[in-house]
This record gives sequence, structure tokens and C-alpha cells, in this order.
Amino acid sequence: MLTVLGFAMIATFLVLIMMKKMSPIAALVLVPALFCVLVGQGAQLGDYVLEGVGNLAPTAAMLMFAIVYFGVMIDVGLFDPIVRGILRFCKADPLRIVVGTAVLAAIVSLDGDGSTTFMITVSAMYPLYKRLGMSLVVMTGVAATANGVMNTLPWGGPTARAATALKLDAGDIFVPMIPALGAGLLFVFALAYVLGRRERKRLGHLTLDEALEPRTGTVLAAAGGDGGPERPVTAPALASPAPGTSMPPAPGTPPAPGTPPAGDGDGDGDVDGEGPAADEGFQGLDPERPTLRPRLYWFNAALTVALLTAMIMELLPIPVLFLIGAALALTVNFPHMPDQKARIAAHADNVLNVAGMVFAAAVFTGVLTGTGMVKHMADWLVGAVPEAMGPHMALVTGLLSLPLTYFMSNDGFYFGVLPVLAEAGAAHGVSPLEIARASLVGQALHMSSPLVPAVYVLVGMAKVEFGDHTRFTVKWAALTSLVVLGAGLLLGII
Repeated sequence: MLTVLGFAMIATFLVLIMMKKMSPIAALVLVPALFCVLVGQGAQLGDYVLEGVGNLAPTAAMLMFAIVYFGVMIDVGLFDPIVRGILRFCKADPLRIVVGTAVLAAIVSLDGDGSTTFMITVSAMYPLYKRLGMSLVVMTGVAATANGVMNTLPWGGPTARAATALKLDAGDIFVPMIPALGAGLLFVFALAYVLGRRERKRLGHLTLDEALEPRTGTVLAAAGGDGGPERPVTAPALASPAPGTSMPPAPGTPPAPGTPPAGDGDGDGDVDGEGPAADEGFQGLDPERPTLRPRLYWFNAALTVALLTAMIMELLPIPVLFLIGAALALTVNFPHMPDQKARIAAHADNVLNVAGMVFAAAVFTGVLTGTGMVKHMADWLVGAVPEAMGPHMALVTGLLSLPLTYFMSNDGFYFGVLPVLAEAGAAHGVSPLEIARASLVGQALHMSSPLVPAVYVLVGMAKVEFGDHTRFTVKWAALTSLVVLGAGLLLGII
């Protein structure tokens, strides 16, 4: 019974947000509350929620202060050279921009933290996508999938969890998997190339000068460049403000003619999640904005490098590092109290949206775990494996890692399910190392799970509806995971 209700709860949640019948926050709270009552444990709802909130509170704190920190770094101009460099490389070519998104997300993912990766990637690429009227779900989908492959780094989390759960060495798990993960990353770059060609075909190949000029002509846009129905939309004029950077419109600047409707979010070239007012003053990273601190550039760069280094070396818990980093960044760059308050207020929307989503997700995970639904679902899936598949438990583990890491947290999968799979494999002579390596396969898909707090940073900063991101990304992320699995099997790693 709990197994059926668990799957029904997850399916209900996904249908509601993908059909836009409820907001993610509302669905994350109300759906599990309803199912908690249905399983006859309504009296324990408060305990489950508080336990879930307690488990996710450090993550919420980390994201809050990370958003403030990187928001301040955007304000003071730390990433302006990156934006200018990528713009010169991309040359207003949609194909190069999408490929550049994948490369940038993969490189920044070396720090092992998804939220940091998404904040930097969106901050750098968002103005380019908006300037050319490109699909924003292409940006979020490519960035999430690239980060998912790189999330398997030993300091990224999943590999360390697998090593801890099965009492293995993280290096023994990860190093042999490098060729298979490399194949997955190459597939992401190839996918970015294909999606970029679609965007180029839809928008055309502009020169840099043309991209910087106001454009009010009509173009044909397909949803997400993915074969959806074509319809005319108006391409945006110039680059929009970078996430977290609010710039007033230039004096006397009228709204762009034919401004798209607010809240489109479906990746068809419209302005997602913004109304006409948001298009006025479409200026991007304004080189004259008053928050720039060019004299403190090297201090801010050194502070950021030190922060990421300390995070990789685990000198302090990540929430503490970002709390200290945000305090230092605000104090040094904006020594006057009114300026500090203004910077915090400028990023308050992002902070509130992401923190609210994390705590709402705590209700979902708290009920899923507390009622025992997760355990029953995992046991059912493992029990459904035919006896004849025993010698192939590594393959089974790889396939199961896709849905299980999508519908449950990494902690739940690696500490709750993986030991059971390893035990079943050992009974048929399958090495725990093979099981551990196979368990990493689903991470490309995991990074777009509604239970991953970092994905809300990605869609929030990109102003994309979570349902639209899910609908576009899941198929590509699942295919990437299967490529990693296939490469692992062909190379004899799994």
C-alpha cells in the first residue's frame, strides 16, 4: 500500500507542476500533506516536516548566503571579463553560445557545488540568451546535464556517499569511471552542438554588431527548439539585466514593441517570467553601473578563489564558508550601511524564492521518508529484479539509479538502497566496486530532480518555470546517463 501511495504521490506532484496547475512550492507542501493523511499518519505530519526542515536547514542557509555572495560579485564586476570573453568567442552565434554554456558549466563544476556552478553559469550566459532571444530552457537544460556528469567528482558528493555506504575507497570507484564519464561529457557537448544548430536555424547567424542593435522584427520560434508548434514572437532588443542586477531603463526608452506576455517560461524565445516592465531598460551588465568596484577586482577574485579552495578542502562546513564570505564581500565592497542594505535588498527575491523552495521540499522529503514510503518503494524495486538478473546486478544498479536518484535524495539512495543492491550483487559474485560505479550513472538526471535544491537556483535565476525545465531536460539527461552506462559496460568498467 505504501509503495503504491509513494509512486502516486510523486506522479501527482510531477503532473501538477508540469501542467502548471500548481506552483512548485505549493505542490511540494500540499501534495505530501494530503498523502500523509491518506496513509493514516496525519497526526505525525508535524514531526515529519520538522525533521525534513532540520535536515535541509544547512542547505537552505548555504544557498541563501551563496546567492548573496555571488550576487555581490556580479554587482561589483567580478564576472564582467568572463561575459566579455564569452561574447567575443560566441560572436553572437547561437551554436557557439549553447556549446559555450556546456563548457562553462563543466569547468565551473570542478568546485563540486551545483548551486555555485549554476549561479556563475547563468550570470555569464543569461545576457547573451536574452540579447539574441534564445531559448532559456536550452541554457538550463545544458547547464544542469553538464553539471550532473561532473557532479560525480569525489568531492562532489555521490562518489563519497557510495564509498562511505559500501566502505570502499572513493578513488577506486571514481578513477576507473573517468572514461565512461568522459563519454557522457562528450555527449553533452554534442547535444549542445545539436541544440545550438537548432537555435541558429531558428534565429539566424548574426554578427556581433547586429546582436547589439535593437531588434523588433518577428521571428519564428519553436518551443525549446524541440519541434514544437511555430508561432511569431518578438525578439528582445538588448541584453537583459543579469540575475540579481536591477538596472533602471535609459531615460526616454519606450517599451519594446510587441513585448511578449509574462510567464511564458517554455523556452520558445519569449521573455520567461517577466512582464513588459522587465523589458524596459534591456541593458545587461551595464559597464557604467554604480556598484562596480574595479579597484577591488583582485581582492574579490582572491576571496572567491580562497572560498572555493576552502570548500573543496572542507576546511569548514559550506554554509559557514558562504556566510563568512558574504559578510566579507559586503563589508569590503560596500562599507556604508545603506549600500549594504541596498545590495541585500537587490538579491532578496532570489534568496526568498530559493530558500522557500528548499523548505517546501523538506515537507516532501520528510513525509516520503517518515511514512516509510521511500523504503517500501526501494524494496519493491529491488524485489522486482528477476533472479536471473543476479549476475548482472551492476547493469540493474545503473538502470535503477536513474529513477531512484531522481525521485529520492542522494542520501536516501546511497545509504538506503545501494547497500541492498550491493548485497544482492555479492550473492551472485558481483563486486561491490562495480555496483558503486554503476550507482553514479544516474547523476546527470539527478541534477534536474525536484528534490535537488540547486536546480531551483538555476531555474530561478534564469527565470524559467520549473515544469518547463523538467519537460525539456529530463529526456536529454536520461539519455546522457544511458550513454555513461553504455560506455561503462563496453569498456568493462561496470
